[in-house]
Amino acid sequence: MQLEENIRVSINGLLDHKVRTFLTMLGIIFGVAAVIAMLSIGEGAKRQALAKYKDLGVNNIIVRDKDLNDAQLQEARAKFSQGLSLLDANAIEEVVPMVESVAPQAEIKAEVKYRDKSAKATVIGITPESAGILNYTTQKGSFVNADQYERQLKVCVLGASVANLLFPIEEAVGNQVKIGDQWMEVIGVMENKSLFSETVGELASRDLNNDIYVPLSTFLKRFSPENLLQSELKQITVKVTQSEKIAEIAEIIRRVIDRHHFKNDDYSIIIPYELLKQEEKERKAYNFLLGSIAAISLLVGGIGIMNIMLASILERTREIGVRRAIGAKKKDIQGQFLTEAVVISFSGGLIGVVLGVGISLIINLFTDVQTNITFFSVFIAFTVSVMVGIVFGYLPARNAANLNPIESIRYE
Repeated sequence: MQLEENIRVSINGLLDHKVRTFLTMLGIIFGVAAVIAMLSIGEGAKRQALAKYKDLGVNNIIVRDKDLNDAQLQEARAKFSQGLSLLDANAIEEVVPMVESVAPQAEIKAEVKYRDKSAKATVIGITPESAGILNYTTQKGSFVNADQYERQLKVCVLGASVANLLFPIEEAVGNQVKIGDQWMEVIGVMENKSLFSETVGELASRDLNNDIYVPLSTFLKRFSPENLLQSELKQITVKVTQSEKIAEIAEIIRRVIDRHHFKNDDYSIIIPYELLKQEEKERKAYNFLLGSIAAISLLVGGIGIMNIMLASILERTREIGVRRAIGAKKKDIQGQFLTEAVVISFSGGLIGVVLGVGISLIINLFTDVQTNITFFSVFIAFTVSVMVGIVFGYLPARNAANLNPIESIRYE
């Protein structure tokens, strides 16, 4: 029996029992759709994580001043630690090997006003090097430059959320805003940045879009700390030349700062590269778990195909006997029923792909969950669906081929 005839006979047989065929397909359809949707969710989460750590800089080491209460601050100061300071930043730049650049920054919470509008923001004193180290990009205007830093000019760059709140219609660049009791000229507006909704050391739940950047030299001169015991700096970001040795460099930085702080535990070191590798490992396990759960639907669909095919063979035993009697060989009968199983799984796989892509797009459009459909996930889901048809269709097809022709013709 030719392949074309096999396919024609199989399709006719399936069309004769449309409802049963469709119900058999459902397991494959939902299985493929579930695999694609689950993997797209996992891929979307992975890309969000990559964007998040890209904002921190995967070649960076972040030294962050700890948020201590008054008693802990007094204890640290009594033990001769002055907290993070420019001296620490200078020591790191001079002593630690493989350091490309260092960006110290200070922070304070303040209210920013423009006419009748106001917003709560984090004012950050930065150096011009911060833009390159922390991947800061302005959407409008420019970032703080060396001249503004050296001259201690009263200029600022607004985060995206602050700019949208204070200047919903007007152009922000060129206007004056009041930060605390200081008037500052807006020279730029930042691009929208990722929200750190997961805990990343001292950067838990940090929305970078609510930050306002001013020259560190201006910050230290114009803004007073909320507590006189507070550290001069809140963070020192160190960009290294070799990410594969970042853990060793971080340990050297720890030793340098320990000497300056007399081994007081008043700072933490965050390594985005290490966090990224850990998150990637967790995401792989997460994706494997999601894929495994979804694959169970494909397994159930395969069992459904086998059960329906076995039942179909019993119903069509007489037909099989007649075919054998007029010259059909075992391989022809086996090929016919195996083709039916493959047609069911192939058709179910195609419908499942469309449904899975649709579900992923709907999730992306109507929820906060980001999805990303990849060719790999679609290929894997569809290929497995076809393999399921072959594997679970083989046993019924073999049983049909092995039926005795004479007994099959007599079968009622």
